Amino acid sequence: MMRYWLMKSEPDAFSIDDLERVKNEPWTGVRNYQARNYMWKEMAVGDGVLFYHSNAKIPGIAGLAKVASAAYPDPTQFDPESDYWDPKASVDKPRWYLVDVGFERKLKAVISLETLKANADILGDFVLLNRGTRLSVLPVSRTQWQTILKLEPK
Repeated sequence: MMRYWLMKSEPDAFSIDDLERVKNEPWTGVRNYQARNYMWKEMAVGDGVLFYHSNAKIPGIAGLAKVASAAYPDPTQFDPESDYWDPKASVDKPRWYLVDVGFERKLKAVISLETLKANADILGDFVLLNRGTRLSVLPVSRTQWQTILKLEPK
């Protein structure tokens, strides 16, 4: 059964344009256990991804992607030169996992956070809109996915 997700990235670090250029990218650097568990234990190849630009001039959903690999250990946890190095992780006992994300398409225009908030009543309990939500990987229901895609400007 296909599942749906929202994955956040700051466009200055990695944008939908970057994903379009490289086609597939390992989703490195996630250091939240709940977000890690979504990637490690729940995501499957082919799942849909809403690519969200956070900390942007207009924060919102900028494109569509898909989960392009099964989960595997995030190599940045083993690299002391990486901002994401984890001295408690080892190759024998990794702590952090990731999936590769594959480009599908850019949206005609960003579906802004403001637009999502304005449609909160039809999105139901959309985790992104919950106060204090900071996760970079969030589940999206099938109904929410379909509703959000209908919000894309024509």
